Amino acid sequence: MGGLPAGKVEPTEHDYAEWERRVDAMSWLMRRHGITVDERRRHIEQLPPEAYDRMAYYERWIVSLVQATLQRGLITSAELAQKMLELERRGPR
Repeated sequence: MGGLPAGKVEPTEHDYAEWERRVDAMSWLMRRHGITVDERRRHIEQLPPEAYDRMAYYERWIVSLVQATLQRGLITSAELAQKMLELERRGPR
C-alpha cells in the first residue's frame, strides 16, 4: 500500500489478460474526460486497507475509474447497477 514499508518490488514480465488490457484502454480513454492518473491514484489510496489487499492491481483501477466517472456525472449509480445486472445475467463468456 502506498507510503507503507513493504520491501523491494521485483518487477516481472507477464502476459496481460484480456480484461486487464480493456481496463488499461479505458483508463486511456477516460483521459478525454479529464480523468487523470492523479485522480485515479487518489481513489485507489482511499480504498480501505482490507479492500486494497484483497484486490488485484487492475481491479483497483476499475474501482478508481468507476469512482471518477460517478463523481464527474459521466454515469449514474443506477446506470452502473443496471449494467452490472445485465452482465451478471449474461454470465461468463
